[in-house]
Amino acid sequence: MGEAGRRRGRESDAGLPSLATAWWDAHTDALARTGFLRVAARLPATMAGAVAVAWRADRADTVIALVLSLLGGVATSYGLLATRDVLVALFAAGPTLDRVQAALPALAAVAVAVAVRSALAIGAGWAQARLMPRVLTLVERQLFELTTRVELAAFDDPGFTDEMKRARNRGGLALQAVVRGTLDLAVGLAGLAGTAVALLVVHPLLLAALFLASLPGAWAAVRVARLSYVSERNRTSRRRRMWMLGELMAERLTAAEVRVFTMRGFLLGEYDRMAAAETEAELEVVAGQTRVRMLGGLLSGCATAGLYIVLGLLLAGGVLPLAAAATAVLALQAARMSLSLALTNVNKIYEEGLYFGDYTEFAHRCADRLPPPAETAGVPAPRAIDVKLAGLSYGDDGPAALDGVSLTARRGQTIALVGENGSGKTSLATLLAGLRVPTSGAVTWDGLPLHRAERADVWRHVALVSQEYWRWPFTAARNITLGTAEEDPARMRAAAVKAGAHQMIENLPDGYDTLLSRVFAGGQDLSGGQWQRLTCARAFYRDAPLLICDEPSAALDPKAEHALFASLRAGAERRITVLITHRLANVRHADRIYVLHRGRIAEEGTHGQLMALGGRYAELFTLQADGYLEERIA
Repeated sequence: MGEAGRRRGRESDAGLPSLATAWWDAHTDALARTGFLRVAARLPATMAGAVAVAWRADRADTVIALVLSLLGGVATSYGLLATRDVLVALFAAGPTLDRVQAALPALAAVAVAVAVRSALAIGAGWAQARLMPRVLTLVERQLFELTTRVELAAFDDPGFTDEMKRARNRGGLALQAVVRGTLDLAVGLAGLAGTAVALLVVHPLLLAALFLASLPGAWAAVRVARLSYVSERNRTSRRRRMWMLGELMAERLTAAEVRVFTMRGFLLGEYDRMAAAETEAELEVVAGQTRVRMLGGLLSGCATAGLYIVLGLLLAGGVLPLAAAATAVLALQAARMSLSLALTNVNKIYEEGLYFGDYTEFAHRCADRLPPPAETAGVPAPRAIDVKLAGLSYGDDGPAALDGVSLTARRGQTIALVGENGSGKTSLATLLAGLRVPTSGAVTWDGLPLHRAERADVWRHVALVSQEYWRWPFTAARNITLGTAEEDPARMRAAAVKAGAHQMIENLPDGYDTLLSRVFAGGQDLSGGQWQRLTCARAFYRDAPLLICDEPSAALDPKAEHALFASLRAGAERRITVLITHRLANVRHADRIYVLHRGRIAEEGTHGQLMALGGRYAELFTLQADGYLEERIA
């Protein structure tokens, strides 16, 4: 059994079910077998990609950092050759004072070279420091541009969450590390090139020996990076599970249920099992990396000893004069420092390049999930929406949420979607709003298929009150005007009045300017019903020709619920209104009621027609009505 199989086996022993296998598990083993030559072949492309991103982030700083790094190598070479001239002058025959005087010009050259090299390094570091935040901002912005544009169906893919988590957590930081590593590698390679030139001038054999001596360290650096990457990739799902458990144990919204249902022991037990498996995996990586480093260090030590043996033989054989040999020793020491810097950054570039590869792979997958280019320019406000034999499935192998659904909604009409949980009501609403594309059939606005239209143009005409609304951490005013191009205070207050939220907002410490999140100093929180009123106010402010209300009164008290539905009926003639609710008394005035059952329309008609039919709607309505009558009689 491979590591991936052992990992899944360990995780399946826990009380929590295993997460779905993501696409990236398929080539983990292939990555583990990647050889040194393939890694070396990959580095230029990785570095070129990093430089390209840095170029887009800030051209001037990229050029400055690269040019100054390369000039630093020239200064290194010049300094070593000047050092040779100093040693030649000092080791020459004659009085000591004369030799020192003869060496002074070369000493001055060495001093200038050291000063220039230091200045170049400082300048390159300054440009690099300026470049890093711009690179991170650019990459994160590109990621969020994609995640906010992909089809909503992308979030139904079990692997999408893992991919997005890796891309978000390491993508931008990984590219920063790759760019920094590339620039630092340029410094190391420039220094190495400078010492190589000096060694080539002293004796070509020393250059070849230096190259051979660098191979063990390079192999160890790449191998350590690969072990770390494969382990991180394998452990993403487990860490995601640990994060989920941590949120359940340290979240305000779950705190009451954790206590009243005595879940503490269960959750801690699950966390302990995940943590034990995670610790075991980390120890396995540390052990493997230690073995590689020990072997690489041993081979590097032997290779370095061989390098100095070659130097000693050249000196003993009279091939090298003493001054040249001393220069070679200094050059070899400089080369070791440059080589160490280069190998460290080869390690960094390869490892972080793999993580950035996750980012680029995710970006490519997002690009494949973007809506197709619009075939029409602009989308007018719909006068009629037609759903024709529409089907919808979540994921490639998921069950059908809708199957052969057809209906028509016209401006001025209120249609209601009712049915049991899981019958397809919310799924149908997402088709009407253009949030999802049907897997079969079609949805058209005034004859225009929505999949051929620009989605942003479609959504400008939609207002949605979702049953899974988000508590946006902005002011009350901003919560109402979200997504609109302009803010109209009078219109905002009118929308709040319609939703029954105005007085509630006025009672907040700063009224409409109150921050609605305790994350901020002085921020306030609202009850579930208050948040729902605010969500309804947002929909009224948008004043869109298509209004979809999915359980808009689930958290409202009876008085607020009555006022909300009165407001919905008041402006219904100017729009298409879609109501989804389990409280059937609120849909009696709908122009058309569609009863869904297992993804199909089981019944349709007005309230009176459906009650006369005596079918599923009549049964559900009678059950609710009897419950109220029994309470009143009691």
